[in-house]
Amino acid sequence: MQDSPVLLAVDGNSLVHRSFHSQAGTGLRAADGRPLWAIRGLLTQLVAAAERLCPAAIVVGFDDPVLSHRRTRWPQYKAGRADKLPSLVSQLDGAAEVLRSMGVAVVIPDGLEADDVLASAAGFAPSVGARTVIMTSDRDAFALIDEHTRVLRIINGGVDASPLLTPDLLAVMLGIRPEQYRDYAALRGDPSDNLPGVRGIGAKTAARLLAELGSAAAVFEDLAAGGARVRAAVGGAAASRLAQPESRAAWELNCQVMRMHHDLDLGLDLGRGPGVLPLDSAAVSAAFRAHQLTWTTPAALQFLAYQEPPERPVEHAWSAEPAAPGEATWTGQPAGSTGRAGTGRTPAEYGRSGRRHGRLAKHAPQPQDAAVQLSLFD
Repeated sequence: MQDSPVLLAVDGNSLVHRSFHSQAGTGLRAADGRPLWAIRGLLTQLVAAAERLCPAAIVVGFDDPVLSHRRTRWPQYKAGRADKLPSLVSQLDGAAEVLRSMGVAVVIPDGLEADDVLASAAGFAPSVGARTVIMTSDRDAFALIDEHTRVLRIINGGVDASPLLTPDLLAVMLGIRPEQYRDYAALRGDPSDNLPGVRGIGAKTAARLLAELGSAAAVFEDLAAGGARVRAAVGGAAASRLAQPESRAAWELNCQVMRMHHDLDLGLDLGRGPGVLPLDSAAVSAAFRAHQLTWTTPAALQFLAYQEPPERPVEHAWSAEPAAPGEATWTGQPAGSTGRAGTGRTPAEYGRSGRRHGRLAKHAPQPQDAAVQLSLFD
């Protein structure tokens, strides 16, 4: 399994949301006014992940935008969240369309969420001799980490600066094992999803309980038998709070809401079909150029379409030419920038000289790079 292919499973909602806020200052829009900056950010991250991970296939999951079985069953779930801005809704829809046009596998499960797609991908990969890297900025996927699954947790600094989490790294970071994460989150609660945790039990106390007793079920069993082990682990005050009936009820409810579906039919075949690399070079080029990713297009073609790059990096001179009719345009720029609006290029894409040298490898990647797989799963 050390050189087994990698399935890259991407949390589309998470990454589009993140790019929507981080890239909003760019103001990138299509000629007809449609916002594109969040889609642009997602495409950039996809190329960076393909370069780092050398996946054999890519699947991207999105939440069902219309129906939520979880909210139907538990109305309090994510209650209180503000409605999504129209510009975000437009880009969530647009991201799925662009990815499909490139040949990436896109799954929007009826009534379910991107998390369910990630969990199903992690369950599917070992059945076909593959492994999974989950790319997300959310923490829920921590529960999926195991010998076959890693989580690329996107943080500030982008893909290259983001940690690739293993069971050991998660233990160092949170003090728990992946199989304990759902109990940990259920005890602690998740304010972003409007899921209150057990009163008075924070992250550190939850981790200490799980380290000492193994599971939340064991915690409540010990409390029912007198609570000696719980008191020894976290003290009498915390043990008394945990012994209240509402504490166990809160944990049980959160566990039910947080449970992911692992058995969705993703329609994947790692030998052929949607999502399998290499993608069609013309489709990749069209998608990236439509989002004014001119300087990223060679890397996209190399790592998504396996198109051999030029022997030497290409030097591009500054151009003040306006965008061609129908192309996206750059309508804003970050504070302090000296870049020119209307050229479709970000200031970060140029050095002080006004030129950029592309960072291109000599050879196109292979779908099963043994060195990469060893670094991911050893």
